[in-house]
Amino acid sequence: MVKAVATYAQFTAGRPLAARLREAARDAAVCGLGLLPRAAGTGWVRFPFYHHVYDDERRGFERHLSFLKDRGEFLSLDDAINLLASGQPIDGRYFCLTFDDGLAGCRHAIDILVARGLPAAIYVAADLIGQAFAPGDPVATGRFGYRGTDGWLGFLSWDQCRAAHGAGIAIGSHTGGHVALARLSDDDSLAELTRSRQRIEAELGAPCRHFCAPFGLPERHYRPDRDPALARAAGYLSFATGLRGPNRAGQDVFALRRDQLLAGWSTAQLRYFLSRP
Repeated sequence: MVKAVATYAQFTAGRPLAARLREAARDAAVCGLGLLPRAAGTGWVRFPFYHHVYDDERRGFERHLSFLKDRGEFLSLDDAINLLASGQPIDGRYFCLTFDDGLAGCRHAIDILVARGLPAAIYVAADLIGQAFAPGDPVATGRFGYRGTDGWLGFLSWDQCRAAHGAGIAIGSHTGGHVALARLSDDDSLAELTRSRQRIEAELGAPCRHFCAPFGLPERHYRPDRDPALARAAGYLSFATGLRGPNRAGQDVFALRRDQLLAGWSTAQLRYFLSRP
């Protein structure tokens, strides 16, 4: 019987000590900077994104939602894209929550968001939905950096995706197998974009309108001179990246900026990252 990862402690259990120490030092520095007065400004849409909300992260995630609610309004992905694409001035502060990969570890987030009536979106790696990978498997280690030793890296099922979609959670594409588009030829990149969208639409019986580039850094993981245009040609209405920062009026919706977060981060860490220009 497959024993899936259930906690963030399990997820990080195999991380080398040196990496843990670097992470702890970075977190301490960010916490300190987050205590300083910082102006968040207004007139933007920000896309906080997560990869998972495991059992031991649920309380932290709920704390994050309260923090965000006190500082802005939540938008669905469709509404956020429509606002940015309209070209109209943005009056206020808006948050659009997204999740990458479709890991089973975000099922708690779905339950919390649905209970609170909050919109969000999950970008799924369509070929991996319903699968689980053992510690040390090349997919788990190479594509997701999973170094855990106690538990398989699992993904949501299609039934869970359909239930999430039915409850108002948008399902977008994160390619089929979580691949870096920059490594693909023009034809293969277009095929990956098209095939993953079609798979999601077939499973959900609904349009898949939005795409997020795995890993998310321009030049390194996707070609900004090619892949957003291919995504548009494949039928998507937006292209999300891993670059941090706010999206303001006039922002190209095929170059969306997003802010990666961990559900266990303190409010000082949130304050630091979500006030950066």
